[in-house]
Amino acid sequence: MTSARSRKARLLLPLLAAGFLPAVGLLGPLATAPAAHADGNDDAFIAALHAHGIAHDSPKSAIAAGHLVCHQLDMGKTQEQIATDVMNSSTLDGDNAGFFVALAERAYCPQYADVPTA
Repeated sequence: MTSARSRKARLLLPLLAAGFLPAVGLLGPLATAPAAHADGNDDAFIAALHAHGIAHDSPKSAIAAGHLVCHQLDMGKTQEQIATDVMNSSTLDGDNAGFFVALAERAYCPQYADVPTA
């Protein structure tokens, strides 16, 4: 039996491709480089997504989306704004969108992990 969480999570990459990931084009090689050379961070990120029931179309797409989270944090967006972007451009609910952002932070930009926002 497929859980509602898994169905909602299956959204992620098409979702990100639809609305959240168009910004990946702005990142150029940065967005695709990690997928070409999977490393320990990538493996841990993909494993964490699976552990939380967040499905993805491909590891490459999930990794690119994870790096995009960090880029958006670098550009001044809050964790909540990014989670809302993920939620609005996918079928992920608020909890899973928040998990995605938190997991991306831990894997790729730990300087933002657990930083309180106003």
